Amino acid sequence: MTTIKDSVHDHIEVEGVAAALLDTPAVQRLRHVKQLGTVQLVYPSANHTRFEHSLGVYHLASEALAHLGVDGKRADRVEAAAMLHDVGHGPFSHNIEELTHRHTGKYHDDVDGLLAEGAVGEVLREHDLDPSRVADLVAGEGQFGQLVSGELDVDRMDYLVRDAHHTGVPYGTIDTGRLVRELTFVDGELVLDEGNVQTAESLLLARALMNPVVYTHHVARISKAMLRRAAERLLEAPDVTAGQVRRMDDHELLVALRTNPESGGLVGRYDRRDLYKRAVWAEYGDVPESVREADHERVRDLEAEIAATAGVTDADVILDVPSEPSMRESTARVVVGGEVRRLEKQSPLVSALRTAQRNQWRLGVYAPAPATDRVGRAAASVLGLEADTLISDVRRGLPTTLDEFGK
Repeated sequence: MTTIKDSVHDHIEVEGVAAALLDTPAVQRLRHVKQLGTVQLVYPSANHTRFEHSLGVYHLASEALAHLGVDGKRADRVEAAAMLHDVGHGPFSHNIEELTHRHTGKYHDDVDGLLAEGAVGEVLREHDLDPSRVADLVAGEGQFGQLVSGELDVDRMDYLVRDAHHTGVPYGTIDTGRLVRELTFVDGELVLDEGNVQTAESLLLARALMNPVVYTHHVARISKAMLRRAAERLLEAPDVTAGQVRRMDDHELLVALRTNPESGGLVGRYDRRDLYKRAVWAEYGDVPESVREADHERVRDLEAEIAATAGVTDADVILDVPSEPSMRESTARVVVGGEVRRLEKQSPLVSALRTAQRNQWRLGVYAPAPATDRVGRAAASVLGLEADTLISDVRRGLPTTLDEFGK
């Protein structure tokens, strides 16, 4: 058994197959993949990694299994899946996942090949565990897959408290102890036991509050978009494949981007935090449905049209269209009066939070600071937006007096 001091859960005891997996290259690689990608440019202390998060997920899974009375090979499989659930992540976590998926067809939870090969596969087989069954749990399949990847999963519980801790933002603070203790299975479905509507709501509320403040903060989104665009240029090089990029860590990707002439300029700006600025920041209801639903190729065509209209190069325009607002946690099940009900049917908070989430949605168009006015006007014309969606960044350091604030 190995005991590890964790900044969130205090002491974590790692044993059995999880302890054997700890020092495999696939798990150790996660020490070099930041949990929050580019959010560190907003919150400087948000430098925690997928490695420590994986330890936290393993810890909460172990606690849940003990509470549920699950042991033996079933528990070993779930604990292995918890420790390995993030080994499929590419560099900077989710930041370039859509890009690599377009080329490889794989998301971060498609780990069958990764678990079957190399040291991880050897460890699993040495502990009489089938790598494919562990991979299924990582993908959220089966009864116990819900514990690793589902509406009430321990992954979500750990990343909320861990991200809140490392950013210093209090909104993600939830009672993981109570959440784990109140988990139960009803007809093979993972639910929160009687009297826990508010417990489920706390998970929903924490995610809803963390989203605009941390996960979709405009600086994080701009830096993510710049990094993604740089990675797209890197993949245009004949000697770099998306499969190779997917298995890089953060440092390896930055080195590859810096040394590639097509991506070097953008990543240099990222390194200096000389980021593009918002030319457009448009609300959900102000954006035509055809733009909200645009696929990658259509987005690139719109960027080229905006650039041509503004009289700038294609490289000076990034159109950032978020996915449709969703709230997966609202489908979590809770027991009420002896009956299993979906949280969205039981909690009046859900509809309010759905409205808030839609109100927080923003389409962004980003450009270098000197070009934002031109790009903003061009984007409004090309995308069919109202003029009040344009952005004028607050100017810092202008002298004023207290009297002026009363005018």
